[in-house]
Amino acid sequence: MESHELKRLSALALWRESFSVVPIQSLKGTTLRSKGSHLCQLGMQRILITLGCLLIVAGVAWPWLSRLPFGRLPGDIHIVRDGFSFYFPITTCIVISLLLSFLIWMLRR
Repeated sequence: MESHELKRLSALALWRESFSVVPIQSLKGTTLRSKGSHLCQLGMQRILITLGCLLIVAGVAWPWLSRLPFGRLPGDIHIVRDGFSFYFPITTCIVISLLLSFLIWMLRR
């Protein structure tokens, strides 16, 4: 895309285009490298901004999030010895993985 075309796109259209597949016909007259690198940069910017916003939300909501039972579920491994402590929340990891997989599956439908 040329720069004057990008300026006319709304933020939502730009976001959608950064994650969409570009048809080969629309690439005539441009190189794949320049088209792909531009879309890759837009995608990376979107991901970094989204992760930053999620971290801010998690930090603000931490007093309520810390009350959730995640990290203290049955099956989480916690070994305490003299001068040594090992903690591996395997059950919590499995539950979070299942929840995220379901969420991504629902968003892709």
